[in-house]
Amino acid sequence: MDDLVQRYLDFLKVEKGLAKNTLAAYGADLSLFLNFLAKKKIASLKDIEPPDILNHLMGLSDQALKSRSIARHLIALRGLFKFLVREGELSKNPTALVELPKAGRKLPRFLSVDEVDRILSIAQTDRSPEGIRNRAMLEILYATGLRVSELVSLTVDSLNLQKGFLRAFGKGSKERIVPIGKSASTALQDYLDQVREILRKGRSSQTLFLTRRGRGMTRQMFWTMIKGMAVKAGIKEKVSPHVLRHSFATHLIERGADLRSVQAMLGHSDIATTQIYTHLNLKHLKSITARHPRA
Repeated sequence: MDDLVQRYLDFLKVEKGLAKNTLAAYGADLSLFLNFLAKKKIASLKDIEPPDILNHLMGLSDQALKSRSIARHLIALRGLFKFLVREGELSKNPTALVELPKAGRKLPRFLSVDEVDRILSIAQTDRSPEGIRNRAMLEILYATGLRVSELVSLTVDSLNLQKGFLRAFGKGSKERIVPIGKSASTALQDYLDQVREILRKGRSSQTLFLTRRGRGMTRQMFWTMIKGMAVKAGIKEKVSPHVLRHSFATHLIERGADLRSVQAMLGHSDIATTQIYTHLNLKHLKSITARHPRA
């Protein structure tokens, strides 16, 4: 069974071009399923029936996994069995009649404009090489709405500061062009002019944002940094890079940006994913309307 699962993961990597993180998530989901089969003493994927799939999903629910995570597990299983039927390894797909669990749509958390300003103001006070780099990264993240994986993957060649844009590679290695605002451009130019060569330490590297050892910044390093900045800014709620991405999209829509433009900048393949920010905007408008004397 392990060989069949590996064939499917290789197919996703080579034929579908899925990103490394997405592949890792699929692999983890399918490993859980194989562990379940081992406990049930099911030795072949050909012996699996729909009740086995349901039992597995119910077991995940008992482990307090959220419906969204369980739905992702089922999507991974559906893909596996669909692939195996197409390859002639199986004659039937046991997931075909199993429905996705309904997940309530959770509104993403975001910061107010004032809270973002407080974080950026804190970043401006540190004029060490790392501080100048951190400010440039924060300004770019808020100005473009990049995913943190996209941010740390930027190279020097990704930038065109003269024309005010950068090239980002999102999920499935899809390229998109994202404009950079004046504040982010200034912070980035400051970093390039004063800091990057110091951090590079003579190493040959095209990675844009470097650590003091001359290596590329990681997602975990940036995550830790942004949490520390938020604490210094007096923000009590947990702040992650994704919260800043949500803030970017929410603030754009609150100020009248059209949904298609925001979709393009965020790199969403489906407009439905971007539409969640209109719910945030409606929530914002309702809070304003509530101040009306006849509300």
